[in-house]
Amino acid sequence: MAYNHGVRVLENPTSLVAPILGTAGLQVIFGTSPVNLAQDPYACTNKPKLAYSFAEASSAVGYSDDFKNFTLCQSIDACFRVLNVAPIILINVLDPKKHKADFEVKTYKVQDSQVTIDIQGVLLDKLTVMNESTKLTEDIDYVATFDDSGYAVITLLPTGAGATATELKISGTKIDPSMVTESDVIGGYNVSTGEEKGLELIRQVYPLFGMTPGIIVAPGFSKSPTVAAVIAAKCVNINGVFTCEAIVDLDSSPEGACKYTDVKTVKEKSGLVSVHLAVAWPMVRIGSKVYYYSAILAAMTAYTDATNDDVPNLSPSNKLFSVTGLCLDDEENSEIVIDQQQANLVNSFSVITAINWNGYRTWGNNTAVYPASTDPKDRWFCCRRFFSWWGNSFILTYFQKVDSPANFRLIEAICDAENIRGNSYVAQGKCAGARIEYIKDENPVTDVMNGKLQFHQYLAPYPPAEDILNVLEFDPSMLSAALGGE
Repeated sequence: MAYNHGVRVLENPTSLVAPILGTAGLQVIFGTSPVNLAQDPYACTNKPKLAYSFAEASSAVGYSDDFKNFTLCQSIDACFRVLNVAPIILINVLDPKKHKADFEVKTYKVQDSQVTIDIQGVLLDKLTVMNESTKLTEDIDYVATFDDSGYAVITLLPTGAGATATELKISGTKIDPSMVTESDVIGGYNVSTGEEKGLELIRQVYPLFGMTPGIIVAPGFSKSPTVAAVIAAKCVNINGVFTCEAIVDLDSSPEGACKYTDVKTVKEKSGLVSVHLAVAWPMVRIGSKVYYYSAILAAMTAYTDATNDDVPNLSPSNKLFSVTGLCLDDEENSEIVIDQQQANLVNSFSVITAINWNGYRTWGNNTAVYPASTDPKDRWFCCRRFFSWWGNSFILTYFQKVDSPANFRLIEAICDAENIRGNSYVAQGKCAGARIEYIKDENPVTDVMNGKLQFHQYLAPYPPAEDILNVLEFDPSMLSAALGGE
């Protein structure tokens, strides 16, 4: 034994563990974008991109107000221009090497040494610019850029071969979003190359960014029952441990639900019954812009979390948002008007809609599993999200304890930390109760010898006050007293 003389200290590890919270409303958004406008058009396909601002999103995957062809832009606009919520993860599935089309030679007049190519989606590196029979070279004879409308602009350089040209003949290649199919969104895994595409990329979010997915969205594409089914499957067992939810669209095209009375049939035919899905119907309009409702509702849900200390205990229902109307997914985007009575019927089919009550409001609380299941943990969207968020947070917080000695100190540290955390949320009114126990009967010695510890946690998030009733009754005694009766 060492000989000591004087004053010494020894540090023990802190018995309470500071919680690491999973990002409650982190949106992971799949779709198409105008990659020709991105900083690197060939490096943004099937690659998760983290964006904290409109500028970052535009640089990463491109941006256009053509929401019909470029569905990712609906969410970019909803998050950064409508609701101002961040961050988001963008996954573009439009491949400029695959989803492309050539456009024929066209003659343009040169004005002020410039030519604007009136074609959307032009890939600058594929342009062929001719001054009569002379092929011009980029950065030597001309510079190619984009204007604010997304059109390619050719600017002739005064020292180039086309400096005195009065017209140019231009041909090239453009991206073609119409070629993108639901199979591109679903994606898959290439055994030979190890490459992942589409929804398979949800696995990469945590390893790349250290944040757990909160809400999966694929505006427009999710109206396909096949895509929605894959999205539901991807909500669970992410990286083997994490869970999240998704918001999908119910088809409101002429082949889908064009009236509120069609919602039940279309929803059932789509097979949307997962506890991890919230179904949105119909489309929404903000001025001249038309969005799939999932893009707006996901942003609204993330915004609700962000203004609530990043805790997903609040329902996104009955929240005012900047929508100016509801519409269908047809050629004219026909307007549809729903009152509260009709919206309640839609809600009874476990579909979220919107109503105009002194301004448009989100309306609905049920996940897609209702009415097949009335378990409050699974039925209510906010309760389901609270459970997933809490579970993810537990995993993130106590991962550092894995492989520690399975002794009483470890058990006590986890129980104390979780109960303190639970009490704090109860005190804030974010849940009715949250406690954890280590139950001896659930931990036989044989399990402990095999390195297994099991805890039992009880959570009680508040369900939404969906139905508030006030019973009014005429009281004759009040009338008698007012008139001087005895």
